[in-house]
Amino acid sequence: MRLAAALQTAVLGCAVVWAAGGAAASRAQTLVPATPQQLMTQVVENENAAAQRNERYDYISNERSGRTGGHLWTERVVETAPGRMRLLLAVDGKPLSPEARSQERDRLEHIREHPEEFIQHEKNTRAEEKRARQMMKVLPKDFLFENVRLADGVWRMDFRPNPDYSPSGIEERILHEMAGTLVVDAKELRLLHMDFHLTQDVPIGFGLLADVHTGTNFVSDRQLTGGHWHTTHVSTQVRAKAVLFKNVDLNVELTRSEFHLLDHDVRVPEAAMMLLNQQIASTR
Repeated sequence: MRLAAALQTAVLGCAVVWAAGGAAASRAQTLVPATPQQLMTQVVENENAAAQRNERYDYISNERSGRTGGHLWTERVVETAPGRMRLLLAVDGKPLSPEARSQERDRLEHIREHPEEFIQHEKNTRAEEKRARQMMKVLPKDFLFENVRLADGVWRMDFRPNPDYSPSGIEERILHEMAGTLVVDAKELRLLHMDFHLTQDVPIGFGLLADVHTGTNFVSDRQLTGGHWHTTHVSTQVRAKAVLFKNVDLNVELTRSEFHLLDHDVRVPEAAMMLLNQQIASTR
């Protein structure tokens, strides 16, 4: 299970910071970067600065993944410092049964009364985000950017591994074998779209622990709404054969909408109460 999580982190890692919300940059970028690497260095700095603002949102999420058992889950999400708290609203487009609604209510009541359990559960997720931010620092060095063009207010560029860069660690090794396309807002130098795909199989532990296969890919789309950047779509597939010849398929299809900026850093019991109140309101 830890290996599967590491494989998914390797593909999703570069996107964790980019997936953060955040207000638009206060100063528009007017200078044309001298090199594509300089452009991407500035983009990474802007994304990191946005993440440091720690803005929290609530929104609607539609997700189909291993977490949802392959079903389409519609959830109301409230972001807190420890992690995202969720209220399940519908499965495969159908509202929850009274019994399922009661189970959701009991689960949130338990979190409200025992927030320490939720905080501990989310702790590993926050650790992965910290690792992902560390990975972002190598992106301008890890890739060569080609076919760079400016049109309609966006930079578009293709990228491939930099043969002169030597990666370290599982995440960097997988990331280093990826190629794809990036689209950057030319005014704010923020990412609008990215498409990563693995160009060749990557053996881990000389192939004794796992092989990550071609077909592994990650796509993300973002947009600026009401002065804030939001990730509205994520699609990922991690294909690997792990130890004992077990296949690992970590597929996620996710869309987000109806973002609302929270006016303060919501504590865990408060977030649980917010979702409980929304469940009650939806039945009226």
